[in-house]
Amino acid sequence: MVSDVLTLDLLSSQIELIMEAIHKNRNLQYKKTMEAKRLYEQRCRDKDEAEQAVHRNANLVTQKQQEKLFLKLAQTKSALEDSDRSYQQNVTTLEKIREEWQKEHIKACEFFETQECERINYFRNALWLHVNQLSQDCVQNDEKYEEIRKSLEMCSIEKDIDFFVSLRKTGSLAPAPVVYENYYNTQRNATPVRSPVPVPISR
Repeated sequence: MVSDVLTLDLLSSQIELIMEAIHKNRNLQYKKTMEAKRLYEQRCRDKDEAEQAVHRNANLVTQKQQEKLFLKLAQTKSALEDSDRSYQQNVTTLEKIREEWQKEHIKACEFFETQECERINYFRNALWLHVNQLSQDCVQNDEKYEEIRKSLEMCSIEKDIDFFVSLRKTGSLAPAPVVYENYYNTQRNATPVRSPVPVPISR
């Protein structure tokens, strides 16, 4: 019995460490993704400005100055391609981490729910056995013990778990994925497009 308790404690600690590590990794990758998005949008603006400078000064500058404008435009396009690729890669990486986090989160919830069911069942049965032993030795108090037994009969593991989940739950929806947002599509659409509502995690 003691070894079982130690094993469960060890598993609980391992799960907590895994969840903490994934949570930190997810937060770190989210920050990197948002920074990549910020840089991508800045590179889009730089490229737009370079294009506008070329068109605006097409007939107003010397050949050498025009070459400089085209060179700057080429550089901004190259920088945009690099930042676009980096942004998409970060979004892909973040989604993989989010899926791993969600999978481990579900596994952790299932483990702790099973552990709690076993704990409630063990103490309920232990108390029931103890009451039966006392009732055999103390017939005069049997009516009181009967009241306790009736209370124990109303003990519902499922309801207890559901009550705990209802009391402590942080929400019914998994975090929505961070999707790739093309800068130019966003500029053309006056009305922002809302991300799809994430699917609730089934228990």
